[in-house]
Amino acid sequence: MAADIGVRADFSRIRYAQCWEDADILVAALAPQPEHTLLSIASAGDNTLALLAQGPRRVVALDLSPAQIACLELRVAAYRRLDYPEMLALLGARPSARRADLYARCRPYLSLDAQRFWDAHPDLIAAGIANSGRFERYLRLFGTRILPLIHSHRTRMALLTPRSPAQRAQFYAVWDNRRWRAFFRLFFSRWVMARMGRAPEFFRYVQGSVADRLLQRAQYAFTVLDPSANPYLQWILLGHHGPALPYALRPENFQPIRAHLDRLEWLCAPLERYLESVPSGAFNGYNLSDIFEYLDLPAYHGLLARLADAAQPGARLAYWNMLAPRRRPDALADRLRPLSDLATALYAQDKAFFYSAFVVEEVC
Repeated sequence: MAADIGVRADFSRIRYAQCWEDADILVAALAPQPEHTLLSIASAGDNTLALLAQGPRRVVALDLSPAQIACLELRVAAYRRLDYPEMLALLGARPSARRADLYARCRPYLSLDAQRFWDAHPDLIAAGIANSGRFERYLRLFGTRILPLIHSHRTRMALLTPRSPAQRAQFYAVWDNRRWRAFFRLFFSRWVMARMGRAPEFFRYVQGSVADRLLQRAQYAFTVLDPSANPYLQWILLGHHGPALPYALRPENFQPIRAHLDRLEWLCAPLERYLESVPSGAFNGYNLSDIFEYLDLPAYHGLLARLADAAQPGARLAYWNMLAPRRRPDALADRLRPLSDLATALYAQDKAFFYSAFVVEEVC
């Protein structure tokens, strides 16, 4: 992650206890191969582990937040030490009263820094570690306090009923009342989100209405996509994952992730500083989350050039735009080419409705 945001925002606490980017489209974009070395923004660790499930030769996870690295470390320990249902329970994907005991079994597999972090937060362990971030608390407030003011419990749960596209459109016509639009625009306004969900510094380069963009994308997720298969919507409504699970938590991916844990390494450092020590041609792909949102355009362009320097020809960069538009500039046309058709097709499948664009670019 970029160094300057580390100065302007506080990263000592967990901001994201889950990855709120759809790993299905990330994996499809990067298409990891056995000979690949990948670099992944760690965040909470889910999408880094999703890439690991594909069996690349090496995955380097990077984050400038010690709290986010602690999230990744505990996930790695859970995959290593627990069985599949226990791992889901520790994360909070399933209800459990045994999380303290499950953590105790994972603790010896953590670094001293991660042990100190989690030992100091038994409340986060008890709640399920995937529920413990600032953004998760913000979304749960929407699910538990705001939505009940708009719709009955029966209507809210009916959102997750499997339907045809035509039936979903009919249901949304009922859902989309004045209270829904008013409360949504207020809760997801720049002012409220900056104070409760994301740091104010994350909005420095945002233009236009935040809430209106998110409302349009939510309508797409409720109608064109299938809410009954959407783990992100399910978590907001239920407070835990229902039948639909994100990529790294699906049963078929548990053993592949566990089998490849020795190919994963992680580092707490700014991305720019790390790239200074990396030789050219080191990487075949990058999961960059939405880190470019936090940079001005000159810094973004400079970081793109550094990433191209550290990549092999044909390496892909995958990243999301949430509120600030970021795409390869013309000045880098000889070094990066946009894979626009692929990105557009994958974005049409993106189950996380927070993002305004998904970008895939390839090193020339």
